[in-house]
Amino acid sequence: MSAADLSRVDVPLAVLIARVDALAVEKRAHMAAGLLAEDRHQYDPDDMRFAELPCPHPELCSTGADYPGFDARITHQQTLNTAARRTR
Repeated sequence: MSAADLSRVDVPLAVLIARVDALAVEKRAHMAAGLLAEDRHQYDPDDMRFAELPCPHPELCSTGADYPGFDARITHQQTLNTAARRTR
């Protein structure tokens, strides 16, 4: 590190505190903007319409009988996943 590098990082404590505070404010604003964007992304005004679609026609919904062996396969896969996580 050269003297020029040191002069760039060697600042009074008050200046350093002000820079850190400014970064913290910027980070909070960025986080708040991100959370608002995520909320807007997840909001769908038609969610209720889609949620009500299968209710009038339960006979058209698939059941476990439509996919024989699927429940056992998923249970087996979950067991393997749990075992793999425990050995990490």
